[in-house]
Amino acid sequence: MPKAIRFHNTGGPEVLQLDEVPAGEPGPGQARVRHTAIGVNFVDTYQRSGLYPMQLPQVAGNEGAGVVEAVGANVTDLKKGDRVAYTGLPGSYCEARVVPADRLVKIPEGITDEQAASMMLKGMTVHYLIHSTYPVKRGETVLWHAAAGGVGLIACQWLKTLGVTVIGTVGSEEKAKLARDHGADHVINYSKENFVERSSTITGGKKLPVVYDAVGKATWDGSLDCLRPRGLMVSFGNASGPVPPVNLGILSTKGSLYVTRPTLATYIASRADLLERAASLFGVVKAGKVKIETTGRYKLAEAQRAHRDLESRKTTGSIILLP
Repeated sequence: MPKAIRFHNTGGPEVLQLDEVPAGEPGPGQARVRHTAIGVNFVDTYQRSGLYPMQLPQVAGNEGAGVVEAVGANVTDLKKGDRVAYTGLPGSYCEARVVPADRLVKIPEGITDEQAASMMLKGMTVHYLIHSTYPVKRGETVLWHAAAGGVGLIACQWLKTLGVTVIGTVGSEEKAKLARDHGADHVINYSKENFVERSSTITGGKKLPVVYDAVGKATWDGSLDCLRPRGLMVSFGNASGPVPPVNLGILSTKGSLYVTRPTLATYIASRADLLERAASLFGVVKAGKVKIETTGRYKLAEAQRAHRDLESRKTTGSIILLP
């Protein structure tokens, strides 16, 4: 019987346990996938902790890559043996599972399974943030928090190809070098510098059209101070904890600001959107414009350690589990 990492109660990484969970046979519109690599993301920790409530017990994880083992009735565009990847389907920390076939994307030649498992969530997140939530323009300057994280490293590279100047924030000198090496034009180590003041110095006192923030609580107030009138605050993560309740009046006093809290699920809700964003991501990776680096590999049974390393901000880039 396939092994899976489940949590029966919410809490810290210690609630993750190795269980045997049957994969079952695919029904109409479904496919069974045997994983070869599984992505690890902050959203997994939010679900495990209870910040994002889930029905329990729950197999952890939301992203994976592997090989189709079987398909159910009415599945015409997939067959046994196809390499596929997906994101946004809770329950990926397992050896094999049944999933809706229309949520699977074929992995093209030139992309490895490890790359696919490392970039579906992070890469398509970058795509919707810079092409849809706030369509960046050549010559603009943006602030990107956690620039050395998995999403941040992809964003720095992708924005560079679009002619956008990136100010990235990081928490250490090691991460600062990593962000620069991946295209960040300016890097602020917020453990040593005030990112609001430093950002103002970099721009010559000009404020920014958009701030992309996956850190949350620790950077919220400062991020608003970096925005120009009618600028957009894009809050898409909670690495330091969720943003506390906000008095909307603060947005008017700081310049009629806009705020959005987007999710990838909304931006790939349709099959057409999923395929478009995945194709764009695969395209820039195959062209060598964006490099996907898997910086940490853990055995499936080591999921607790993977979560501890991720939450303690020890990791950079993308980390995966190997079944």
